[in-house]
Amino acid sequence: MSDKYTVLLYSDDAAVRDKIRLAIGPRPAADLSIEFTDASTWEDCRNLLDTYEIDLMILDGEASPAGGLGIARQTKDEYADPPPTCVVIARAADRWLAAYAQVDATLLYPLDPVTTGQTIAGMLRARRNGAIPLGTLGKLD
Repeated sequence: MSDKYTVLLYSDDAAVRDKIRLAIGPRPAADLSIEFTDASTWEDCRNLLDTYEIDLMILDGEASPAGGLGIARQTKDEYADPPPTCVVIARAADRWLAAYAQVDATLLYPLDPVTTGQTIAGMLRARRNGAIPLGTLGKLD
């Protein structure tokens, strides 16, 4: 039996959302099942966070006009109990920005399906167990 999680997937570009979804798949591990919900704007993200129980947010760091790093930071600032956050970035040098935004994990474009699946599975398992230590997943150093 697998645990089912709701994952908010944000990008202003539907093709990017599809690539991220494809890299993760509906079952990143045998014990995990994912239902994706899509957002293309910060307002969409806010509405989904207010309406549904979101277990994990995966944000496109290259999205425009609202980038994933900005949304991650704003979510951490505005919500008392925000979901864990993973941001997909294009440059490893942007990890310092991710740390400032209080992101729990980062992934680099182009996405490697194995690394992506392992990172997301690890985050969901940590969520299931009650905590994700800030900066310990996705090589956020």
